[in-house]
Amino acid sequence: MSDVLEFAGVGVVRGGAHLLREITWSIEEGERWVVIGPNGAGKTTLLQLAAARMHPTTGVAGVLGEVLGTVDVFELRPRIGVSSSTIAERIPEHERVADVVLTASWSVVGRWREDYDPVDEQRAAELLSALGVDHLATRRYGTLSEGEGKRVQIARALMTDPELMLLDEPAAGLDLRGREDLVRRLQVLAQDVAAPALVLVTHHVEEIPPGFTDILMLRGGEVVAAGPLEATLTADNLSRAFDIPLVVDRRGGRWTARAADPA
Repeated sequence: MSDVLEFAGVGVVRGGAHLLREITWSIEEGERWVVIGPNGAGKTTLLQLAAARMHPTTGVAGVLGEVLGTVDVFELRPRIGVSSSTIAERIPEHERVADVVLTASWSVVGRWREDYDPVDEQRAAELLSALGVDHLATRRYGTLSEGEGKRVQIARALMTDPELMLLDEPAAGLDLRGREDLVRRLQVLAQDVAAPALVLVTHHVEEIPPGFTDILMLRGGEVVAAGPLEATLTADNLSRAFDIPLVVDRRGGRWTARAADPA
C-alpha cells in the first residue's frame, strides 16, 4: 500500500446517486497533487474520503497505511491537515487568531479550558509567521480579511505536523492580490522537502503553485486523466474534464486556460 494514499476501485453512492465511480489513485510521500474539475465532478467527496470523514461504498480506500472501515478514524484524523470552508465556518468569530491555530493541537475548534505546552505555543507562532500573519495573532478571527483568514486556516491545518495536507479551494473568494500572495506561499510550502504530501483542490489552473508535481482531473465522479503535471495538464485532457474546447498555456511555472477560438 502507498505510504500516503491509495484508492482502488473506490465508489461513493448517496441517495441513489453515484458521486464517485471506480476511482483508482495513489499518492506517495513528497508528492504534491492538484485535483481539478467542474462543479459536481466529485472533488469534495474525494477530499472527504482522503480526510477520513467518509467511507467508500465500493472499493478500498487506504489512507496513511490504514484502510478505511478497519481503523479508528479518530486516531487517523489528527495525522491529516485540512483547510476547507467547512472547518472555517466552525471557527468562532471572537476567537483570537493565535488560539485558532493553537487549538488544532487538541483537534478542537474554539478554546475552552485546555492547557497548552510552550512548545505548542511556539509552533503556532512560527506557523503564523511563515504564513505572514503573525502580526494578527491577537486579533479576533472574525475581523480578518478573506485572504488573512485563508492563511490562518492553513497555519491551523499544519499545526499537528500532519503527514497529509488537504487544501480545499484555498483561493476561493480572493481578489487577484490575495490569490497571488497565497499561491506564492503555497509554492514555498510545496518546495519544502519537509512538508507533508499535499493535495490542492481547485477549479482554476491559474491557482496551481509552482512546485506541484501531479494532477488528477475529474468529471462526473470519474477520472478523466491522472499523472505528472507537465505531461497530463494538456488542452485535450482539460477540455474533456470541463466539456469545452480550451487552450492551455504555461509561462514561468504558472498555467493559464481559456476557451478556444471558435474559428
